[in-house]
Amino acid sequence: MTSAAEQLAQNFSWSTFSKARDLHQRLLFTLGALVVFRFGIFIPLPGIDIEIYKAAFGGGDDSAFQALLQQINLFAGGALENLSIFSLSIFPYISASIITQLMRTVIPEFERLQKEGEAGRRKMNQYTRYLTVFIALFQALGIALLLENFPGVDLVMNGGFIFRITTMVTLAGGTVFLMWLGEQITARGIGNGISLLIFAGIVASMPGALWSLLISLREDASALQALGVMLILIVSLAMVVLIVYVERAQRKVTIQYPSRTAGNKQFQGQTSFIPMKINAAGVIPAIFASTIVTLPLLGATFGDSLSDSSNVALAGIGAGMNWFAANFRAGEWPYLLLLVSFVVFFTFFYTAIVFNPEDTAKNLKEYGGFIPGVRPGKQTVAYLDIILSRLTVIGASYLAFVVAVPEVARVIVQSNSTGLIVPIFLGGTSLLIMVTVSIDFVSQVQTHLMAQQYESLLKRSQQSGKAKRRDTKSSRRSRRIK
Repeated sequence: MTSAAEQLAQNFSWSTFSKARDLHQRLLFTLGALVVFRFGIFIPLPGIDIEIYKAAFGGGDDSAFQALLQQINLFAGGALENLSIFSLSIFPYISASIITQLMRTVIPEFERLQKEGEAGRRKMNQYTRYLTVFIALFQALGIALLLENFPGVDLVMNGGFIFRITTMVTLAGGTVFLMWLGEQITARGIGNGISLLIFAGIVASMPGALWSLLISLREDASALQALGVMLILIVSLAMVVLIVYVERAQRKVTIQYPSRTAGNKQFQGQTSFIPMKINAAGVIPAIFASTIVTLPLLGATFGDSLSDSSNVALAGIGAGMNWFAANFRAGEWPYLLLLVSFVVFFTFFYTAIVFNPEDTAKNLKEYGGFIPGVRPGKQTVAYLDIILSRLTVIGASYLAFVVAVPEVARVIVQSNSTGLIVPIFLGGTSLLIMVTVSIDFVSQVQTHLMAQQYESLLKRSQQSGKAKRRDTKSSRRSRRIK
């Protein structure tokens, strides 16, 4: 049986969409913000010979090394390939968000701020912004030093203190701008701004990656390579279907509200439900896990420049980076196991933040609601905690499966097909981000359309009520005249 919202959604028409002026403005603002983001991708850092950098970026012979750079470049929206002002992307903001949320379990002050409502959340967001700037400056300094010692080529025109300061200010400013842009999209546009920026970067890389794949097949086509590409596409399509099915699935916990009396009115009891999603954490665990795994590898790709240093300490750090890059690079089993482990951890961690059984039970008790067959209070908390734990186990297994299976298929195909580089956006994390963000975007568009339709129905009812009152007044006047 379809719900009222689904029945209302089936009656949508282009006339309803054309009347939704607020939705039009939000869509145009979102589109304009994404266009600004894409323009910034092609603005290079000052003081860099960009042509030499692009040649060095794509000139590696190691396919795993290239896959690693592609993965870093993918979530940066192509900014790393162009060495643009957005090269850090929103990674510092995501890292700061992870740290502040982890600190909630350690620092009671952060937990208290989170429970203070909107004012506390604004303060927590301010702390996250400050930490974002600090992380961005630190990472920008590392990139400036690595560019000055880039292996094999001379990229920096005039290195030194001025170049480092300029690079730090430029890259940190680009990250702060993207953070502000994402917040503006969330507030004045459609969808989650940060997720949409990552989504735009992945989608923008699709045409070029598909074209490169077709060129590689055309130059050296074989039955094995064609079969490998078909396998990847079939697995990716199956993952899309699975993601859509699970993201829409939920466990409905029945809630009963008893009858009550307010003044002279008697209100009958009502039955409602708490929708508990199988994957309450959404796409956040995949983004967090990819960020944590990718950022150390970004430094590890430049380990050769440090290992050749005359300084013993720097040489040791470079050797450690080279070891890490060799064992935890994209396409290797240790990398995949580490990625899956972080996905599972952040699924449990973020679900505990999103849904608190104690707060839910407390709210139910305040409003007089209860779960049939379960006593209010501690038993309700224990009942909700059991359901949440079971759903989280299923959700974590689902996310780990979605992240791992396409990656495994991609590695198998590339290892058995010489010269075939499968596009990185067909990996599990990329598919999960694209599908989940698309579902959230469509849901918010439908919500605005439903609000518009409700407003139009309310206006019609008000107009019909006014018309009836006019008819009543006119009929009374005519009776008096007679």
